[in-house]
Amino acid sequence: MAQIRKLMKNHWLKNVIDTPVLSKSITSANAAKTENSTIKEDEIKMFSNQNEDWWNLNGPAKALHSMNAIRVPLIRDGLVQCPYEDRTPTPLKDKKILDVGCGGGILSEALAKIGAEVTGIDASRNLIDIAQEHCQENIKLINKPKYVCTTVEEHLNDHNEYYDGVVASEVIEHVANKELFIKSCVGVLKPGGRIFFTTPNRTRATQILGICISEYVLNIVPKGTHHYDMLVTPNEMSFLLERNNCHVELIYGLFYNFLQNRWSFVNSQMLLFAIQAQKLE
Repeated sequence: MAQIRKLMKNHWLKNVIDTPVLSKSITSANAAKTENSTIKEDEIKMFSNQNEDWWNLNGPAKALHSMNAIRVPLIRDGLVQCPYEDRTPTPLKDKKILDVGCGGGILSEALAKIGAEVTGIDASRNLIDIAQEHCQENIKLINKPKYVCTTVEEHLNDHNEYYDGVVASEVIEHVANKELFIKSCVGVLKPGGRIFFTTPNRTRATQILGICISEYVLNIVPKGTHHYDMLVTPNEMSFLLERNNCHVELIYGLFYNFLQNRWSFVNSQMLLFAIQAQKLE
């Protein structure tokens, strides 16, 4: 407790607490230099520096690896409407999926294993190189994802309404212009296609448990991974999706048991949540 109290007094946490909520910034407070870009350079640099440990199952990305146990079924069930197809080894066969902010390819490879035609994009050249290298070394992965170093707004230029599904898992909390990000993600999605996000909620519980304790006490993820003022709420996500011609179909709470390295869906959205929406015709 003494260590937690000390952190609460530190300058970094004071700034976090004093930061205004994001509801205003969702529509009007993006800095001019990021008006036409989703890139936040310091975020790209931070994740690029983690390149050596991306595929270490016990490293900094440990929670992302175990998260596949719930996010892959979520995406599968959202895209596959036929129960019979759901029972095949490759239920996502012929489904084109864009993995936005794919990092080292942890989710991209998992989706490719069940048949999806996956394109993974990331603004970090280092991470794209890692994803490509691991993909080529994985001889068991016959259906290999395609990786491109780009942003979703740039990718939209040549892929308007191209994908059956779009995924941005643990990404939107790291982008500069969230409205442009969602608009671009929806833009590459076919009418009738589905879009999936997972992200921490902007609550005091996340601030204390998900940032202060997880990063600065327990070291579950690297220090500085999340910033309270960059988080969004389920209501804000729903608002932006609906404003961009989508119907929100479900919102689930997520919980990570770090002792067991296990994820589960829960009723409470206090810490993290997953949201699924369909693009209207």
